Amino acid sequence: MLIGRKEEIAKLTRAYHSDHSEFVAVYGRRRIGKTYLIREVFEDKFTFQYSGIFKASNKTQLEVFYKNLIEQGLDPSAEAPKDWFEAFILLEHLIAGAEAQRKVVFLDELPWMDARNSQFLAAFEHFWNGWASARKDILLIICGSATSWIINKIFRNKGGLYNRVTYRLRIKPFSLHECEELVAWRNLPFNRNMILEGYMVMGGVPFYWTKLEPTRSMAQNVNDLFIREDGELHDEFRYIYASMFSTPDKYIKVVEALSGKRAGLTRDEIISKAKLDNNGHVSRILEDLTECGFIRKYCHTGKRLKDALYQLVDCYTLFYYQFVRKASGIDENYWPRLMGSPAYNTWCGLAFERVCLLHTRQIKEAMGISGVQSNLYSWFVGKTDEHPGVQIDLLIDRSDNIVNVCEMKYAPHGYRLTDSELQKIRRRLNVFSLYIAPSKSVQPVLITSNGVAPNANSFEIPLQVDGDQLFRP
Repeated sequence: MLIGRKEEIAKLTRAYHSDHSEFVAVYGRRRIGKTYLIREVFEDKFTFQYSGIFKASNKTQLEVFYKNLIEQGLDPSAEAPKDWFEAFILLEHLIAGAEAQRKVVFLDELPWMDARNSQFLAAFEHFWNGWASARKDILLIICGSATSWIINKIFRNKGGLYNRVTYRLRIKPFSLHECEELVAWRNLPFNRNMILEGYMVMGGVPFYWTKLEPTRSMAQNVNDLFIREDGELHDEFRYIYASMFSTPDKYIKVVEALSGKRAGLTRDEIISKAKLDNNGHVSRILEDLTECGFIRKYCHTGKRLKDALYQLVDCYTLFYYQFVRKASGIDENYWPRLMGSPAYNTWCGLAFERVCLLHTRQIKEAMGISGVQSNLYSWFVGKTDEHPGVQIDLLIDRSDNIVNVCEMKYAPHGYRLTDSELQKIRRRLNVFSLYIAPSKSVQPVLITSNGVAPNANSFEIPLQVDGDQLFRP
């Protein structure tokens, strides 16, 4: 069953029914459901499909590619290819002899086919430019876990593949709404509180959600999958970055630096904290991580583009640095026992903020400002003689001259707006007001996981968004 992905399905369908040959690149982080989406949409319509082999030699890749060609209809008398140029000529023969009106060619894990000194990319480029694009009946779909390879070798290609991709499909994580649909489809006995709890750990990565056991609580599932040393996903962090990036160590240094800074770091701060050389490769790493959805880049009021901040927003990576990395040698029920502790409560607040950052469309819709153009960012100012230091994790700077200051609070039993908390919020608003244009008006928004518990201050901040509204489609 396909959940969500309506926009992606529409684009794939449009490419399939096109009057011209189309080149589709599908990319996104590991475990996000790229291959599943393509196979569900096209089912038995493939003229040819092949999946590259991780870290296999060029000889092995060619042998298996040839075997797949034979199995899928190539004349068995065809000689085995000696290189990728000959391999793609054989693919041309297979396509030319196919009876289907639309020839769908799916090359999964394409980056893994590009072994060292294989000349794979040159042969692939020649196949598309010299033959396939000249026809009108081919739908070529490429996909791969090594997202940085697709971004750098295909999208940023400066040779024959420059600007040749006709459809780029970035497969994003599920929203809370889509995770709820997946939970219902799999008959998992989890309510919205539990789904939110799971999302704070796993984000919207469908593969992780399919591993949940209905006989275990969400906390037990998290413990069994990620925390226990024999857990199926205990080593997931290492595999994510190793499969997606050719030099994973440098990417990991960046996300590790960002994991300890709530509001984010500038490029120069990242270079200093991660101990990286200041060169163009750092910019490439930041662009790749942003494109893959691990971090976000934003500029805030009064700052230049070069002072933009990069903020880690991937839920699982945050969870890994907070708990999984430190969990070696602990008891088997570490995570359920940790719940309610100060460390757990601090993480909940931070993780809920990240969930909100990933659901700003739903927040704007709940506020009734979906159609208002706005910029979203975090903001920080240090302590001065005139005021205390202030950090605001989500601002919505609107084109109608209102800036919404979002207070995000995780409280499973309802958030109580005490007198002291109300005073803190008002102090933040007053300090922030000193730093914005006089034409702007500041308006607070209270975003809570389970609504606001009734007390004398309940409606002191009238604009409120609750957890149910984050679950909107």
